[in-house]
Amino acid sequence: MKIIVGLGNPGEKYLKTRHNLGFMAIDRLAQQLETACIQKKFQSFFCKKLVDQEDVILLKPQTFMNLSGVAVKEAVDMYKCPLQDLMVVCDDLDIPVGKIRIRRSGGCGGHRGLESIADRLGSTAFSRLRIGIGRPADGDPSDYVLSTFSKEEECMKEEAIEDACKALKTWLFEGIEACMNKFN
Repeated sequence: MKIIVGLGNPGEKYLKTRHNLGFMAIDRLAQQLETACIQKKFQSFFCKKLVDQEDVILLKPQTFMNLSGVAVKEAVDMYKCPLQDLMVVCDDLDIPVGKIRIRRSGGCGGHRGLESIADRLGSTAFSRLRIGIGRPADGDPSDYVLSTFSKEEECMKEEAIEDACKALKTWLFEGIEACMNKFN
C-alpha cells in the first residue's frame, strides 16, 4: 500500500493558485491511472486504485493547507501505512517555477502543510515531492502562494506537473532512490 497526498486548499477560489500544485499533480496522476479523487474519506477527496498489484491511495485533504496533517494522519492510521510508503506533493517557494525536487525525508522548509503533517505524524520521515513556484521579487509570500501563474509561467507549470507524475510513478514502481536519481 502506498499513499500519495497532494496539498492544496479546497474551494473554487484557490483552484488555480500556486499553493494548489499538489492538488493539480494528484488530479493529473489520477487521470493517468484512469481514476478520480471524488470519494470523500479522511476529510479528503480520495481514491484507491490497484496498480500493478500495489494498492495506491490518492488524497487531496480538504482541511485547508495548514491543517493537512489531520487528514493525512487519519489515512496513515487507517491503512497502518509505514511512513516510507507515504509521499506528499506540495509547492515550494525556494525552487524555480517548472522544477521539481524529491526527498526521502527532511525538514519542512517553512511549508505549513508539511509542518502540519510532521506534527500530526510525530515525524518528518516521509517522502516529499516539491514543485517549484519561485519566490516573489517583492511582496508578501503568503499573497504570492495564493496567486495564479502568469501566462509565461503556465507552460513551465504544466511541464512540472507532468514531471511530477513521472516521478510519482517511478516512486511507486522503483522506489525512492530511483526516483531521486532520475528526477533530482
